[in-house]
Amino acid sequence: MKSNREVLILTGMSGAGRSTVAHALEDLGWYVVDNVPAALLPALVEQANSSDIAAMAVVVDVRSGKFFDDLTKSLSDLASSSTTHRLLFLDATDQALVQRFESTRRPHPLQGTDRIVDGIERERVRLEELRSSADVVIDTSNLNVHQLEKRVGEIFAEGDNFGVRVNVLSFGYKYGIPVDADLVLDCRFIPNPHWIPELRPLTGTSEKVSKKVLSSEGVEEFLATYIGLISQMVPGYIREGKKFLTLAVGCTGGKHRSVAVAQELARRLSAITVPVPVDAKAVHRDMGRE
Repeated sequence: MKSNREVLILTGMSGAGRSTVAHALEDLGWYVVDNVPAALLPALVEQANSSDIAAMAVVVDVRSGKFFDDLTKSLSDLASSSTTHRLLFLDATDQALVQRFESTRRPHPLQGTDRIVDGIERERVRLEELRSSADVVIDTSNLNVHQLEKRVGEIFAEGDNFGVRVNVLSFGYKYGIPVDADLVLDCRFIPNPHWIPELRPLTGTSEKVSKKVLSSEGVEEFLATYIGLISQMVPGYIREGKKFLTLAVGCTGGKHRSVAVAQELARRLSAITVPVPVDAKAVHRDMGRE
């Protein structure tokens, strides 16, 4: 369990994986409270402060009905009391959410007598402000249960000594921009190895493809510029309590250019130690989908 008391508020779209994340946090040693009326959050935290609970996660979502509307005020109260807390928002595409509700044959909590997509739309509008203020957003659209548990472990495992964790996510524009991206970099200005017969079947993890991509005109300047930019942003992220950043790197199919650039960015970002260490990992969302 963590040495410093911390409160994590877990919310997000219905069907995006809150139960899976809650269970993963419990396995990591967090004390998890599910479906709490938002107005009771400050009192619950105060109770935890008087106990030996070091890390507590509270699940708050639209299931609590009108009580959910008190969440913004409760978060403001936590900030005023100097309680260390983070807001984790789980999201997914409409298509992924519809498929999940249809597979479980359960209605969306805001669906009423309408369609599932109507309930999803109402929930997105209701959660828009919360999502924009979240410290961490995880897009679960293309994650299975085990992958989601792994992602939670990477972000919230005990012994987190890093100042900022960066998830460098390669993707293909033809599959859509990741909904959890904080920053999006476009690699489509780089010549595409797809048009080179001997490189087409390979991926950006191949040394041949990586060398070809990274040695292309303008790429070194591109990498250096973004490393410098993120280095300047890190102190601000620390001041604002944002410890996790998703940097999405896109090309057409997410196979060659974005993969090679994402891996190189992760390598260079992990070399940053001032003012705080940066832990960067490359994840390839769409590699292998073609």
